Amino acid sequence: MVKFSKELEAQLIPEWKDAFVNYWQLKKLVKRIKLSQTPNPPPPSAAAAFISSLAGKFRGLPSDHHLSQVKKKKNDSFEDGDPNEHHETELSQFFSEEDEVKIFFETLDEELEKVNEFYGSRESEFMERGDSLREQLGILLEFKRILEDRRRKISPSASFSRSSSTFSPRHSSFSENTESNETSAEVSETDEAIAALEKHGVTFINAAVRGKTKKGNKPMMALRVDIPATTPARTISAVMGMLWEDLINNPKKDVSGDSISRKKIQWAEKMIRGAFVELYKGLGLLKTFSWLNMKAFVKILKKFDKVANQKASASYLQGVKKSAFISSDKVVRLMDEVESIFTKHFANDDRKKAMKYLRPQQPKDSHMTTFFVGLFTGCFVSLFIVYATLAHLSGVFSGPNEVSYMDVVYPVFSMFALLSLHMFMYGCNLFTWKQARINYNFIFEFQSSTALKYRDAFLICTTTMTAVVGALVIHLILGLSGFSPVQVDYIPGLLLLIFVVLLICPFDVFYRPTRYYFLRVFRNTIFSPFYKVLLVDSFLADQLTSQITLLRLMESTICYFTAGSFGMRRGEVCKSGTLYWELAYLSSFLPYYWRAMQCARRWFDDNDLDHLANLGKYASAMVAAGARLTYSRQDTHFWFIIVLVTSFVATVYQLYWDFAKDWGILNPKSRNPWLRDELILKSKGIYYLSIVLNVILRVAWVESVLQLHKLHIRNIESKMLDFLLASLEVIRRGHWNFYRLENEQLNNVGKYRAVKTVPLPFLDADSDG
Repeated sequence: MVKFSKELEAQLIPEWKDAFVNYWQLKKLVKRIKLSQTPNPPPPSAAAAFISSLAGKFRGLPSDHHLSQVKKKKNDSFEDGDPNEHHETELSQFFSEEDEVKIFFETLDEELEKVNEFYGSRESEFMERGDSLREQLGILLEFKRILEDRRRKISPSASFSRSSSTFSPRHSSFSENTESNETSAEVSETDEAIAALEKHGVTFINAAVRGKTKKGNKPMMALRVDIPATTPARTISAVMGMLWEDLINNPKKDVSGDSISRKKIQWAEKMIRGAFVELYKGLGLLKTFSWLNMKAFVKILKKFDKVANQKASASYLQGVKKSAFISSDKVVRLMDEVESIFTKHFANDDRKKAMKYLRPQQPKDSHMTTFFVGLFTGCFVSLFIVYATLAHLSGVFSGPNEVSYMDVVYPVFSMFALLSLHMFMYGCNLFTWKQARINYNFIFEFQSSTALKYRDAFLICTTTMTAVVGALVIHLILGLSGFSPVQVDYIPGLLLLIFVVLLICPFDVFYRPTRYYFLRVFRNTIFSPFYKVLLVDSFLADQLTSQITLLRLMESTICYFTAGSFGMRRGEVCKSGTLYWELAYLSSFLPYYWRAMQCARRWFDDNDLDHLANLGKYASAMVAAGARLTYSRQDTHFWFIIVLVTSFVATVYQLYWDFAKDWGILNPKSRNPWLRDELILKSKGIYYLSIVLNVILRVAWVESVLQLHKLHIRNIESKMLDFLLASLEVIRRGHWNFYRLENEQLNNVGKYRAVKTVPLPFLDADSDG
């Protein structure tokens, strides 16, 4: 049977951990009570005499009748006062100050007060969210009704002439250029719509007068639809609107095309639906918080009764049950209301469909996944041994065949090997995050029903490497069997083509939700300034900055097969030509450029100067990368000095940002020297070792790009050394990933942030949004 302490640790909400009953501290106090009752005390001494006196007091514990009177008095205080107030057990009247029992019940009261206070604050927050969402839904329904009425009443002949008119959120008239001969029936219909919207909290600038405006007879409306600029079109529209408002120096005027349209209403509906889902999730977490704490109180009081040989739990629990976090039914009633609203308005009265959104089912772990991971691991090892044996016997890595074989095999093999290694490190990250109770699904905003688990990541890794090494064995066997080298050399290209096809395959196989989510995040990364940057976007871009070698290999592979198809000389085009160097600069700059543009977008959205400082870090990395490439072309003393200076500055900049910003350590005033106050891992030594390891791997990466390894060695040895150093950078990134998310988790814990805050579409025009 699992101990309750283990059960509590496994089920508590990580972001709210500090608000839960400190069950472990209470257990220690109960254990101290038990020790103070130990018979046959040791020989007389100061400490022994003190414990003996405590034992004497325990023998004089009050009777059950007295305890019940004390608890009755405490229960009366629950009924008469605020349930969130501090409640004293008043057991101190029976025990002296040093008594362990008094300390236990005082601590229990403090924990009860803490739980009540947190529950009350979260309950109030969710009630406010519920009220706001009701208003938002009412406005949405009125807008949908008005647009539907307009669509039905506008005649086909007049529809084109009125298509340019807009339903502005700040100008509630259906048209700013309404003709002067508009009928009084239409005016009254507009007034009726305005009155309906006012019922849902929509205020109007001239609502008190309801007179005619200068341009017509429609009142001005103090409401706007705030759709976040998450896509390129909305971003460009928002920026152009801001520039235009600056030009005319009239920020109140709606000139940015921010008008109510059917498409905007659809986006508003999507936002409100997401807000309801997050509200329901938060209510569910608060409900879990309630019953877990109640269970903790029950368990610890039973332990106390058993140790102290008393029956205090029943009377104390009566008071606990009257506390706000147990007695209040607001959360349950709001959950029922959200279910009803969601079913009616967002699921077409289909409750089963609504529950798929509100309570998504968690996929169960399959033992078949573990089986296939083991199977493909064995296949990979076996095939690799076969490949190494055949390559050694055939002599493809020596003699005249070395250059041609390495031009075809090395880029493709290394590319897939680095990709698989990165996937393996990501699988290790998923495993360690899970073990450390880091809520990565919430941090990355993954859907729990489709998010990869560590077994899935290992399966993808082992399957990919098995297929790659199998293709290499086939390539080698066919080459030794006398097939045409031109035909055999297309096997690596065919492998790459199959991989791309599987990545974009529209059928629901091979983790389609995950593949498509990855493609969307990759698209957002490529067009970074135009898409709103989420943590998962910046996380992927950071991974790409560690895979510059992979991009260079991909460039070489594509160039090799493309040049061969068009009959060009591969050696000139793909190794030393102008196109080669242009692509080399491009592939070295792109990851840093994407990440820098993400920092610029975040600064634009948040107006936080830290993002500009982070942009400077990636700009320095771009300068260092450009200097290294130039040095590889012009091996002069001047460029060597430039490379040393730029690489040193970029590396120091990156190390500082790794530790101080991304990991949140290097705090000299922390109670954990040079770390931070809160640590997820129990051993501080692991953090110090990780700091040293990160520095070493950063320096190893600098060594690879500085070409300090460039000695008089063969082509194959040079390429293998490049691959080894690139692998070390991938390992460093996987190591960095854990502490990056640990820091994000601790930030969420510090702010009790367990539910995503969804922006609402309908805001007051005078608000900042």
